[in-house]
Amino acid sequence: MTNIDFKAEVAARKEALIADLFSLLEINSERDDSQVTPETPFGPGPVKALEQFLSLAARDGYATTNVDNYAGHFTYGDDLPDDAEVLGIFAHMDVVPAGSGWDSAPYSPEIRDGKIYARGASDDKGPTMACYYGLKILKELNVPLTKKIRFIAGTDEESGWGDMDYYFKHVGLPDPDFGFSPDAEFPIINGEKGNITEYLHVAGENTGSVHLHSFTGGLRENMVPESATAIISGDLDGIQVKFDAFVNAHADKNLKFESELASDDKMTVILHGRSAHGAMPEKGVNGATYLAKFLDEIGVVSPFTKIAGTILLEDHAGEKLGVAFEDSKMGALSMNAGVFKFEDTASDNTIAVNFRYPQGTDSDKIYAVLSALAGVTAVTKSAHEHTPHYVPMEDTLVSTLLSVYEKQTGLKGHEQIIGGGTFGRLLKRGVAFGAMFPGDIDTMHQANEFIPVDVLLRAAAIYAEAIYELAK
Repeated sequence: MTNIDFKAEVAARKEALIADLFSLLEINSERDDSQVTPETPFGPGPVKALEQFLSLAARDGYATTNVDNYAGHFTYGDDLPDDAEVLGIFAHMDVVPAGSGWDSAPYSPEIRDGKIYARGASDDKGPTMACYYGLKILKELNVPLTKKIRFIAGTDEESGWGDMDYYFKHVGLPDPDFGFSPDAEFPIINGEKGNITEYLHVAGENTGSVHLHSFTGGLRENMVPESATAIISGDLDGIQVKFDAFVNAHADKNLKFESELASDDKMTVILHGRSAHGAMPEKGVNGATYLAKFLDEIGVVSPFTKIAGTILLEDHAGEKLGVAFEDSKMGALSMNAGVFKFEDTASDNTIAVNFRYPQGTDSDKIYAVLSALAGVTAVTKSAHEHTPHYVPMEDTLVSTLLSVYEKQTGLKGHEQIIGGGTFGRLLKRGVAFGAMFPGDIDTMHQANEFIPVDVLLRAAAIYAEAIYELAK
């Protein structure tokens, strides 16, 4: 064990760490498919954030590699033998859409009450920079290591992981031997459920006293839709009374309606719920499913709203849907209805339903159930599927990380299996490690996302010692 006071070393670099983090948080790195080019594979924002991260590494003396703006890396320990083992650290520069409901500008980071507020503060720019400074400490102290460290930053973790597909295919290097991702919580995430999105295709047929012209909701498949918008016409008498009655009937959900009547007697209706991470849909209020339920109640007759507002409403475990499953180690399946698109003139409308499933079930079993739903014309799957992933407790990667966590926190470490998907699963011996601590408020994928400054610093000290113990 080293006698370095890692907490003191982090404290000495506090202001520099926050300044470097702010330089990343100021960049809107949401995926933007409308601006995709060969030079900006996921839009310009993720590229700018990747370039900024690599520029920080270049400033600190690393030779950086940008793999066609999909992902990039730098390596510490290039002077070690070619056959030295490689520790991989996987982070990401992209963020989910900011959405609405912020008390401050999501890309103008600020510190309030000891917390850094910005999109990406906790997922994943804050943890990335904490980990980066952990390695920076070892570099600046010239601590001898026997293993190389390859620090990899992606740009599409929040969507389809196309960044890592491209990176591994084109980087021209062997995969790291083992590694972790600073993109979850302590003490460790050594198991992750499978992850698949399946799309329900529904016709645009639409009858009833109220006509549904269009329906949109959700920004990403891995986010609970904060709001949804419908354009309707027909029997709208007493609509405000119906708004109020619906809100009162679901008072515990804190729903909020907006509406506007156009000159052509069409009304735009927006219903606000509360966003949350798609891996924990029970923590949010799905504005889209509740709007669909409301439309059903006021006279819309459509398989689209029936499925969304009846079957998918509050069905976080897939019980009403008929796909519920639980494993003794990995826990229960979870389901998030994330993106809704409907036009009455379209023959093909879709609801994207994201499943986080344990070992013992699979995407084909889910597909078979969805295909039998009344009103569903077809079911398709996302191009990327992640099957359940697990690294045993006895693996030295897991035991070492838990030992460092216990030493620095005084808390007992234990394994955790989550529904969220992290880059830790990219390696057979890969886990997620921090930066959120037990009991911390989770604001990932939500408005007013933040990371406490003290959490940032505590995590950096843990990362510094963890990298040392894994690579010494």
